Amino acid sequence: MTEIATSAGVRDRPPVDPPDRPRQLRWGTELRRQLELVGLTGLTIAQPLLDVTGRSPDFFLFHRATRGEILLLVAVLVAGPPVVLGLLGAASRLAGTRVRRVVHTTTVAALLAALAVQIGRHLLPLRGIPLLVLAIVLGLAGAAARYRWRAVRLVLRTASVGPLVFVGLFVLASPASAVLLPAERPGAGPGVAQSPGRHPPVVMIILDEFPLGSLLTPDGRMDTARYPHFAELAAGSTWYRNASGVSGWTPYALPAMLTGRYPQEAVPPHFSRYPDNLFTAFGGLYDIRAQESVTELCPPSRCGERTGAGHGGLPVLLRESAALLTRIVAPVDSGVDPEAAYREVTRAEAGLDTAVPVPTDPKFRWDTLDDNQPARFTEFLAGLRPTDQPTLHFLHLLMPHSPWAYLPSGARYDAPEDLPNDGAGWVDLARQRHLAQVGYTDRLIGETLRVLRATGLYDDALLVVTADHGVSFTSGVQGRGIDAIRGAPGEVLRVPLFVKEPGQRAGRVDERNWEHVDLLPTVADLARIRLAHPVDGRSARSAPRDTAEKGFYDRPGERVSVPPLPPAVGPALTRSALVGRSVTDLRVTGGAGPVSVVERAAFRGLDPVEGRLPALVSGTVPASVPDGTEIAVAVNGRIGAVVPVVPPGPGGRRFAALLTDDALFVPGDNRLELYAVTPGPALRRLTLG
Repeated sequence: MTEIATSAGVRDRPPVDPPDRPRQLRWGTELRRQLELVGLTGLTIAQPLLDVTGRSPDFFLFHRATRGEILLLVAVLVAGPPVVLGLLGAASRLAGTRVRRVVHTTTVAALLAALAVQIGRHLLPLRGIPLLVLAIVLGLAGAAARYRWRAVRLVLRTASVGPLVFVGLFVLASPASAVLLPAERPGAGPGVAQSPGRHPPVVMIILDEFPLGSLLTPDGRMDTARYPHFAELAAGSTWYRNASGVSGWTPYALPAMLTGRYPQEAVPPHFSRYPDNLFTAFGGLYDIRAQESVTELCPPSRCGERTGAGHGGLPVLLRESAALLTRIVAPVDSGVDPEAAYREVTRAEAGLDTAVPVPTDPKFRWDTLDDNQPARFTEFLAGLRPTDQPTLHFLHLLMPHSPWAYLPSGARYDAPEDLPNDGAGWVDLARQRHLAQVGYTDRLIGETLRVLRATGLYDDALLVVTADHGVSFTSGVQGRGIDAIRGAPGEVLRVPLFVKEPGQRAGRVDERNWEHVDLLPTVADLARIRLAHPVDGRSARSAPRDTAEKGFYDRPGERVSVPPLPPAVGPALTRSALVGRSVTDLRVTGGAGPVSVVERAAFRGLDPVEGRLPALVSGTVPASVPDGTEIAVAVNGRIGAVVPVVPPGPGGRRFAALLTDDALFVPGDNRLELYAVTPGPALRRLTLG
């Protein structure tokens, strides 16, 4: 009986799970949560970043990324966020199941809010705090729905296949696939010698975002006082005063210059898409030393693999991708074009020695300004040496392209990232910063001329200095797109172009209607190279165009006809009579304020070795200082700039001034003072908060 009762008791008890069943349930729950994170991070992080960089192959070309580094970046963008968030969530389980559930729900809410910000910027007029609040509400609602309804959780888990689709599109179908999976296509073949004779060394410098008007005075003459080296260049070359670019975007404009063809397709600026270009045409006869930035038009068979300064590897790609992501998820309008952040790596950052000794110059007050020299420019100068074989020296330099960070002397400065470039007061500051960088570009041109003469290349060389496109500083139509073309076509289209032929010593001006598709046929003609492929442009040795109309391509294949442009003139710059005066020479009255100054501590302990100056002074003013009030900025008792207080904006009631004269600063501590300018003129001291 005892045995039977025992058996019956066993049958009546509820079934017991195997010992590992609870562990299996936990792992199943964690897997489902991880799939949700994969789907959400794919939509919020991986997809927008792969979309932006996939449409901008110049992002990888500029940073000289290898195929392996690009694939690693993709892997990190896709797998990194869900892995990190998953590990953090798993660690929270140590505090209990309830904490783990709260952490996961909060993470889902944050990711949904970030996704809502991105969608809201496309669909709604809301920006700033209102959009952020709406996104947070939607994120919390989505997280609550996920917690309550199984169908929502199923949708989130299904989205985990999205990253595989995004990676496939990036690798196989995006414009960046040309960089990731390059194939050198045979073109029309290299050019051939036109006639027996010597092929001259060719030196080409392509500058960027450089309107011709920046070099001119208001009456249209070269501003020799500001830019003595461009004036020196013009005095010994042919200045094509009516030269114009064909697009406002470098990935379209530069290939047009180097192929001689108008932009027809939205393809990457890569040799696999443009097999017939300057480098392939000259490569049969010339040794090519090319320094490209946002293009890779010179194939490895002509130039070898891309190496040298500027290659930062995966850490740089990750850093720049993170910066892009912050702009993508911001609840305010912010550009997500990678080109906006391109900056030339300096010689010091790249660890390069100077290419040639820098002569003693009293304007070089700071000990290592040569360290600030763009590294690719240093490499370019180092290669300017006579050789037995004809050599093509090519440099595309992102100067004076924004971001603006150089004073004319070569000293560098930092600026707040949120400074506007449009609106009352801000347009003038943007132009002033641009012109200061033009001043430094002039110094680089002077260095080039000096090295060419010192090495004996100058007389025999074919020297070309130009820019791919300009930029508008006209309020309301700033930039270089189609709106700028309609509102300020001369600023965007017209660019500097100087061509010094071998043996040329006297300068002259040519007013023909030059379009930049004329560059390749002209250079080939002067170098005695017959092009093997057809071009849209014409050599400057042939008859000029019989029309004054110009063409602009905001989009490839869509020509916008621009009527004849009036003669180019420079900006009408105004300078306060107070600039350069000592504060002790003026009447100073009692104070007002306080005024908040960004990075005020930068004025203490200045080290000449660093080559950096706090030359951009910005901050906010109290209501006691009315809009439009002129603010005098003085350093060590001397006024360096006078600027207005601009109308209130997202950053408050602000002012910003650029101090272009580095003689204002001394090593060690510097005294910064701000004054409101009153009639007389007199100064009212503003206290610094």
